[in-house]
Amino acid sequence: MHTMKISVETLVNAPVDRVWNAYTTPEDIKQWNAASDDWHTTKVTVDLRVGGAFSSRMEARDGSFGFDFAGTYTKVVPNKLIEYTFGDRHCVVEFTPGPKGVMVRVTFDAETTHFQVLSSGDQQDRRYHRKRCVVPQQVFLDVRARVAASAPA
Repeated sequence: MHTMKISVETLVNAPVDRVWNAYTTPEDIKQWNAASDDWHTTKVTVDLRVGGAFSSRMEARDGSFGFDFAGTYTKVVPNKLIEYTFGDRHCVVEFTPGPKGVMVRVTFDAETTHFQVLSSGDQQDRRYHRKRCVVPQQVFLDVRARVAASAPA
């Protein structure tokens, strides 16, 4: 059986070590891991090593709904690559430095039971969703705002 892969990516204008830290530090993850402003992440754990576990709790700010997302790291190459499993699915996160910043690409196995494609006739909406793409039970957001906020003046 062939598993469909989905990739999302964004260019972050910051050094790779700052981007890596924003992606792997629990307090930083809480700042960007939300599908929209009416959601937030209330708890994050990260044991960033092969065999280590991670988890996050995302909740609607009004308390109407929440869910946990968890997995196990299968490969970690600092400032370059993270691979992990979540359930029977697999994800690869690549950090590729370039002249304009760091390209962060997340490639994961699509969910087979509840896959939904969002479409919009409005180009602005599509650009927004590419930058803030909701991944099945995980959210990959543009971490530029967090990195920029932590930049020295």
